Amino acid sequence: MDEQHGAPQENSLSTDSRVPLTPVVPAKPNGPLYSVFIGPEGLRAGWRFAIYLSAFFAILFLISWATRPLLHLHPHEKPPVWVMLLGEFESLVAAVLPALALAKYERRPFGAYGLPLRGAFGSQFWVGALWGICAITILMLLLRGLGVFYFGGLALHGIRILKFAAFWAVLFLVVGLLEEFVARGYSLFTLARGMGFWPAALLLSAAFGAIHLSNPGEAWVGALAAAFIGLFFCLTLLRTGTLWFAVGMHASWDWGESFLYSVPDSGQVAPGHLLSSSFHGSRWLTGGSVGPEGSVFVFVVIAAMWVLFDFIYAPHHDDHAPGSREKNPGCDLRN
Repeated sequence: MDEQHGAPQENSLSTDSRVPLTPVVPAKPNGPLYSVFIGPEGLRAGWRFAIYLSAFFAILFLISWATRPLLHLHPHEKPPVWVMLLGEFESLVAAVLPALALAKYERRPFGAYGLPLRGAFGSQFWVGALWGICAITILMLLLRGLGVFYFGGLALHGIRILKFAAFWAVLFLVVGLLEEFVARGYSLFTLARGMGFWPAALLLSAAFGAIHLSNPGEAWVGALAAAFIGLFFCLTLLRTGTLWFAVGMHASWDWGESFLYSVPDSGQVAPGHLLSSSFHGSRWLTGGSVGPEGSVFVFVVIAAMWVLFDFIYAPHHDDHAPGSREKNPGCDLRN
């Protein structure tokens, strides 16, 4: 037999073949319905926001359903003040739990949503608290100078002053954490990634103001003021990189309004307030039953705070600007 014909032929399917094998990659769904739900970063921001809100209300309902029978509250009696604190704490838990779950899904640290533990109750918080108490003091002194507000005498004495001062400080701290995280924490972080920071801030601040219309005796002036202060808090988040300034300011403003100056806060007078203060004058000046947040002069204070804060925390066009990822790695809101 000829030696050439006897040589074995090379198998065309050998692994030594020079033709590269192309891996089979499953095609990604790209229909119109798919794009409604899924974007470049996975589930679109609007749907994540909707999931967060739905989970928040569902968890809050379950917690309330489980705890209310244990409190033995009488339906025709006013509940004790500690029940208010319990309710705010339950709401805070309901706000944090779904954010923790979504942080795991999104593979982000919880601090990315504005409340990094590293800065908890640090300098930003206390500076914000100082701003809050100064702002409400300026507003009340302005109303006093106009002759429409009177401090009155002491309504509390002795140890009761310290007792209620501490109680309201704790309660309004929880309120500040709750409202800032729900309105400007996970919600703002998520919507900002879908529509930009300021459009999301405007949307959430408008909703924040509209919610205040459900308060007793609330009017459009108070709701508009709440929306504007919400925008200011968004600015503090953008410039400082966290919500701790806003939490401190929110808590101290409410504490000064409700306990220290003993005036209505969004239409509600806190029991155990320090003074027997009173208003005498037109509703547009005093805020009426809504409190000083319903006075037109609250806009003067908000505008002054905005200008002063913008000057002190001026943005810098470098990597070390306040609110940048390098300074606050937990929260990056830049687009």
